[in-house]
Amino acid sequence: MSTNGKRLFIARHGETVFNAVARMQGQHAVHTPLTRAGFLQADAMGRALAPWFDGKPTPILWSSTAGRALQTLAIVAEHVGADWHQTKADDRLQEIDVGDWSERTYADIHAEIGPFVDHDAGLFTVRPPNGEWYDDIAHRLNDWIADATSEPGDAIVLMHGMSARVLRGLLLGADPHPLCNVPIADSLPQGSMVMIQDGIEQIVTLGEGQLERA
Repeated sequence: MSTNGKRLFIARHGETVFNAVARMQGQHAVHTPLTRAGFLQADAMGRALAPWFDGKPTPILWSSTAGRALQTLAIVAEHVGADWHQTKADDRLQEIDVGDWSERTYADIHAEIGPFVDHDAGLFTVRPPNGEWYDDIAHRLNDWIADATSEPGDAIVLMHGMSARVLRGLLLGADPHPLCNVPIADSLPQGSMVMIQDGIEQIVTLGEGQLERA
């Protein structure tokens, strides 16, 4: 998919207290804070990103409205001299809504309903009760892509594990995944950042955290 020549630097937020204990966050209203590891991941992403903007215009900042994404972006933006207060916070960049699973641990849900994650793909095999499915994420992100690529300038995009994989899949023109019939990119470790320009992806930095989860 064309980005009209602009570079989109896409990353998931740093590790949170919920991530650390494998607890579902989704669109949970409480803004779960970053752990110490999460701060280090954000700082490492910012350091890796800085050379990409040496001598170039300051990027546009986009973020999910979730506190964990905005908190991560504040650290990343400092490394490239961007003004966090100018961030375009957008609900369309939010994580998959896990509905009734919100705040529950993966282990607790597994004990109740049995296997619900395809571990090879890192995707749900069951739609979260009263939550979203992957086509819902794709719909809102396609709408966001149209807006984001219509304005000039490169952009940093801070979001979430599952929604970032859908965004990358759409931008890369990935084949629809057989589990959900939606283009979804491969999972990357937490603390990773990629750059996508006109359908081509480059790794800015590859983190050492856990693979992406909601």
